[in-house]
Amino acid sequence: MIYETAAAPSKGWVHEAYLRLVHGETGGAWDGRGHFFAAAAEAMRRILIEAARRKRRHKHGGGMKRVGMTMDVADVAAPDDDVLELDTVLRRFAETYPTHARLVELRYFAGLTGEEASHILAISASTADRYWVFARAWLRRELQKGG
Repeated sequence: MIYETAAAPSKGWVHEAYLRLVHGETGGAWDGRGHFFAAAAEAMRRILIEAARRKRRHKHGGGMKRVGMTMDVADVAAPDDDVLELDTVLRRFAETYPTHARLVELRYFAGLTGEEASHILAISASTADRYWVFARAWLRRELQKGG
């Protein structure tokens, strides 16, 4: 499911994202604010994907689900599965609509507002709003189809 903003990441993920930004490929050398936020969104996306994949491994419980002591537990998709499915669909989306996909990354993974993301992408706020509506609808449809 796609939400308006990303779920609050844990402090550990934020620290890991910071370390990747400072010690990563660019080594902290960004061309500006836009480049920094694009790198931050990509770092957070990769961290979430790696965490979801790690939890899927047999060593970490694999496909097993935690069940509480009550018998009326709802069968809900794990957030990790949602992140992996979103990543797959977002990669497909980016092949056709790269600017739209960058907007989704900035808003969903970096938590930027539409106005902030439009500034970084050098598009108008109204264009960013249209892209956001289209991207959410496209991604929601693909996620409901099952990726």
